[in-house]
Amino acid sequence: MPATLFALALAAAPTAPLKMNDITAVGTHNSYKLPMPAETMDALRKADPRAADALDYSHRPLAEQLDRGARQLEIDVNYDPAGGHYAKGSDNPDLLKPGFKVLHIPGIDNATQCTLLTQCLRSIKAWSDAHPGHVPILLMFNAKDAKNGRAGGIDALPYDETAYDALDAEIRSVLPPDKLIVPDDVQGDYPTLRDAVLANNWPTLEEARGRFLFALDEPPAKVAVYRGKRKSLEGRVFFINTDEASPAAAYLTLNDPVADRARIAAAVKAGYLVRTRADADTAEARTNATGRRQAALASGAHYVSTDYLWPDPRLSGYHVPVRADAPARCNPVRRPAGCIDTRLEAPR
Repeated sequence: MPATLFALALAAAPTAPLKMNDITAVGTHNSYKLPMPAETMDALRKADPRAADALDYSHRPLAEQLDRGARQLEIDVNYDPAGGHYAKGSDNPDLLKPGFKVLHIPGIDNATQCTLLTQCLRSIKAWSDAHPGHVPILLMFNAKDAKNGRAGGIDALPYDETAYDALDAEIRSVLPPDKLIVPDDVQGDYPTLRDAVLANNWPTLEEARGRFLFALDEPPAKVAVYRGKRKSLEGRVFFINTDEASPAAAYLTLNDPVADRARIAAAVKAGYLVRTRADADTAEARTNATGRRQAALASGAHYVSTDYLWPDPRLSGYHVPVRADAPARCNPVRRPAGCIDTRLEAPR
């Protein structure tokens, strides 16, 4: 075949469908968080200026973040099966209701867009229903169990298997199966979830549109309780942050895109989903330092988290930009053939 005809044949050859792990997107850290009351912040700043700096950030409403282009949100959940455990010192009636509470540091950093997890989920679902062509959105959770009483807050209730079962059930009470991507969807007929991931058995991007996946970002002991005696994560809602050798491996939190650069790239190439951070503890925003941001966006991590979708005018012009016409981008490590940034997310 002449070279010209061969080139034309290659150009016309269909490419493999994009998978949901062929893209990368920006998200937010502690996405529900509102500013601490001024008097609380002032007292903290006098006692611990460094901690005050780290907590001095907040976010706009969840739907506004999604409109801006966020495709990953982070939610902290506190177990409260009977209701009222976190109500001390507050007149918020939602704290008296049974169910998981969305609070950063109970009794100290309580300001939240949605006190009840179900409120957060309904808000996110409503946005998704109005934008069914969106790329898959990662909802990353921390299961809060800190002892805050010694600092003047409220000790969180611990997480056991019953608590995690309740968390799965509460999520499923708001989001139906066709809105979720769960470990069983990825594992399919493979012996383990890890086997499926290494075979790139993630849903295609088209299959994943308009849906959510959940990741439990916790250390080994806590994710072991969530996993229980399962071989992988059979029947569970959440993927878990675990090492690449685990039969349940599919998702990794690797928050330092500079120190973890090689590991992020290797994990992304192998097929794992990765989340990293462009900034932390307001440090980058205070000096308009962009090195970590640049490393995160180039790392190949599928979700790059920030506290600054918009600049904080009190600090600097620092923010993580998102293209209005392309909230998701082709993954810079996987470099999928035929991928075009502006075609990744279907219009409303």
